[in-house]
Amino acid sequence: MARSLPEGPAGILEDRPRSGRPKKISAEQEAALIETTLHSTPKDATHWSVRSLAKTQRVSPATMQRIWKKHHLQPHRVETFKFSTDPQFVAKVRDIVGLYLNPPDQATLRPGLPERQTHDYERHGTTTSFAALNVAAGKIIAQCQPRHRHQEFLRFLKQIDTATDPSLEVHLILDNYGTHKHPDVKNWFRAHPRYQVYFTPTSASWLNQVERWFAEITRKRICRGTFRSVRDLVKAIQEYIRENNKSPRPFQWVARLTRLFGRLEV
Repeated sequence: MARSLPEGPAGILEDRPRSGRPKKISAEQEAALIETTLHSTPKDATHWSVRSLAKTQRVSPATMQRIWKKHHLQPHRVETFKFSTDPQFVAKVRDIVGLYLNPPDQATLRPGLPERQTHDYERHGTTTSFAALNVAAGKIIAQCQPRHRHQEFLRFLKQIDTATDPSLEVHLILDNYGTHKHPDVKNWFRAHPRYQVYFTPTSASWLNQVERWFAEITRKRICRGTFRSVRDLVKAIQEYIRENNKSPRPFQWVARLTRLFGRLEV
């Protein structure tokens, strides 16, 4: 209350000027620094650093760091996306998304069958996981094998054939891995005409819903797990699959073709 006596109510309602350097960067200057950060690069590097940009813009590194932090700018961290150059991109996307949104009657739809080489982070060994996701039911058929050649893939196809009703058509969505196009694999599909095969476009494995399942098992069970042997790793994967299949929850594909192509500018 000592300030209010000589200064009256204003001494309470208004603060006195404080010590320290007043702010020198205007809103317009700050906007210009952000624009430079986002839409330019230095002549001798692929991205700006705090010091290099501060030097060219004649501000202090502390000022530059404060602005970057305020606007969550991290030019040293780059996210990339590889767009498919597949000449049949549109046709393949139409077929696959059409299957998700309007699955055939009396058919088993199993996106998947990409191989995944998983490992524990202490490098005790690796295993290759083959997985097929029943998109309607959310159940998984999977195998862990030491290698991922066409021989192992054929072994997995035989497991799927045994596990599915022989009276149903099976629609398989596969990525472009060479194993899936081996002559022996093509012969197997010709000998089993109930299988309809669809390949995702190049650089578009995100279309395959089983990729979502692989992301789940990696995040929930593998990423932070400790496995002292390949056997321990395989056991953990198998246990996760058993629990998944007890109460399966299918993923829901919601993106319509018009929306998808609009976002991809196709």
